Amino acid sequence: MFGFPARGPPEIQDFPEVGVQSALYEAEHESFRAMLRDFLAKEVIPHHDEWEKAGVVDRAVWLRAGEQGLLGMDVPEEYGGGGVKDFRYNAVLSAEVSRAGASGLGFTLQNDVVAPYLIGLTTDEQKRRWLPGLVSGEIITAIAMTEPGAGSDLQGLRTTARRDGEEWVLNGSKTFITNGINADLVIVVARTDPEAGARGFSLLVVERGMPGFERGRNLDKIGLKAQDTAELFFEDVRVPAANLLGTEGHGFFHLMENLPQERLSIAAGAVASARIVLDLTVRYCKERTAFGKPIGSFQNTRFELAEMHTEVSIAETYLEKAILEHNAGRFTVEDAAMAKWWTTELQKRVVDRCLQLHGGYGYMLEYPVAKAFLDSRIQTIYGGTTEIMKEIVGRSLGV
Repeated sequence: MFGFPARGPPEIQDFPEVGVQSALYEAEHESFRAMLRDFLAKEVIPHHDEWEKAGVVDRAVWLRAGEQGLLGMDVPEEYGGGGVKDFRYNAVLSAEVSRAGASGLGFTLQNDVVAPYLIGLTTDEQKRRWLPGLVSGEIITAIAMTEPGAGSDLQGLRTTARRDGEEWVLNGSKTFITNGINADLVIVVARTDPEAGARGFSLLVVERGMPGFERGRNLDKIGLKAQDTAELFFEDVRVPAANLLGTEGHGFFHLMENLPQERLSIAAGAVASARIVLDLTVRYCKERTAFGKPIGSFQNTRFELAEMHTEVSIAETYLEKAILEHNAGRFTVEDAAMAKWWTTELQKRVVDRCLQLHGGYGYMLEYPVAKAFLDSRIQTIYGGTTEIMKEIVGRSLGV
């Protein structure tokens, strides 16, 4: 009754282009895209299945990424970086990693989330210590906010640090930490003044090998299998006072300043993923036959594809505006919350509908839509849940 696909699952080189036609990008961004695509084809795609089985990517790929200038694009040139503060490069990287299905790479966390802290809050001495390694890939970074009993509610964090001479004594635990197994440098959010409320948090940089710093399990997730996500434990870890990041007592405010870019990064990945899965599904619907004709010729299928194409196109337009606003320094906490919740919920919805259109094949992991289904589910949770994002937007309306 039902015909089989004209061919098997698409090879990565056959995947559709992502964002290339956008007026957002200029010639230098497209050159960066071409170089990145070549890097992914040679250094990532052939190994990603192996990394998924291992639950962690090979550290060597970080060094090769550093050699290609894929890390720390906005780090000042004096520390080895690209010296260009332009989030369009970050968006290109996010889109191309999504196109390749390389969900194990933690590059966006290093570039989009951690780098702003190490560029904007560090002393000259700290910059010299940490930034060259971040750019070269010799230092893999992470940020540790979430705890077993506190996720989106940062004021519920229990990890503490007390000053003892020229050191901080850190105690507590963190969970769901991306890059947690590979990380050489972890920005830890700790309560340094229990009586000061929001002004009682500070950021401490914990480095690999500090006594009392231990890694727990590499957590077994339903998706993002190659991305190392770990528990971290701190028992009387003596962190030098020179590893305080930013201003003591201002940790909560430092987080609020940097979370918009983190959420924009998640939104960029969500939109790119939605587009690539949709384009692959359009191709599938042209080739898959039922009742003697392509399933794309049925009105219901056309309507489904039309709705998704419209929604993703609108999201792409909003994302482009968000990137330009961010580059201009006008992107607000509320803007980021809207971008994050809408695009990730859209991604989840699009991937689910695309899997349905694939029928039984969509449930097979050899098809990219199945992996996208598993990888996308976390998007509405990490970086701030959809519910918290709506709360932020609602408060900005005075309600």
